[in-house]
Amino acid sequence: MIPLTEDKKMLGYGITMPYSNIFCFSTTRHGGSSTGNYASFNCTPYTGDEEEHVRLNQKLLCESMPDSLKELVIPFQTHDTQIEVISQSFISISDKEKKEHLQGKDALITKLPGYCLCISTADCIPILLYDRKNQAIAAVHAGWRGTVNTLLQKTLAKMELLYGTKGEDILACIGPGISLASFEVGEEVYEAFRSKDFPMHEISQWNDVSQKHHIDLWQANCLQLTHFGVAPEQIEISGICTYIHYRDFFSARRLGIKSGRILSGIMLTGQ
Repeated sequence: MIPLTEDKKMLGYGITMPYSNIFCFSTTRHGGSSTGNYASFNCTPYTGDEEEHVRLNQKLLCESMPDSLKELVIPFQTHDTQIEVISQSFISISDKEKKEHLQGKDALITKLPGYCLCISTADCIPILLYDRKNQAIAAVHAGWRGTVNTLLQKTLAKMELLYGTKGEDILACIGPGISLASFEVGEEVYEAFRSKDFPMHEISQWNDVSQKHHIDLWQANCLQLTHFGVAPEQIEISGICTYIHYRDFFSARRLGIKSGRILSGIMLTGQ
């Protein structure tokens, strides 16, 4: 990943750099106002941080973004498979109604420039999608539940239905999240993937020391991308494990649920 700011509070994806009409990023823990387990650059308002700290952090974030930014769109995620389309009808409603629409949504899609689609994570996998041909974007929250229930696949199918998106046109950025080495799971999680016909020899390992299965969420989502026709060279995986690098990225397994979140966002700049 590539630093987008001098203080490294925002990192970008090299695969999107040749495209001036797209801006995407993932935040780190650095350069903000929050304290404790939210220290310091928590931009997500739903995890218990002080409102003023979140407001200041979002202000810093917006100041580091292109001038064409109109709004940060941050859903209240619930590990479900509901998708919200940010359309003209959405942007015309009140802030209160927008908040209601974004409740329980774990993926966002739009063709509107200036609306930054955001996903909040702290070990789950953020995925940002750009359809180069049809100028459409999406942001997907792929925790293990979203992954096993193929939210990414559902989002791609929705983009295909709405915009005619094809795999050959997609660029995919898979952001910081928990790695195979760190994501130890119980039998119920392993069985959830196996029962959905995931190729377990490709996405899991058995740890002889801990006597536990480990799941590779990056790979499980890559398989959904390639199934849709996205070529490997059109996929960038950050390779940053939040559990290992918790001093630089928020990790709920390290810090607890009441902690900050990485914000990953994607926006059409309109250029």
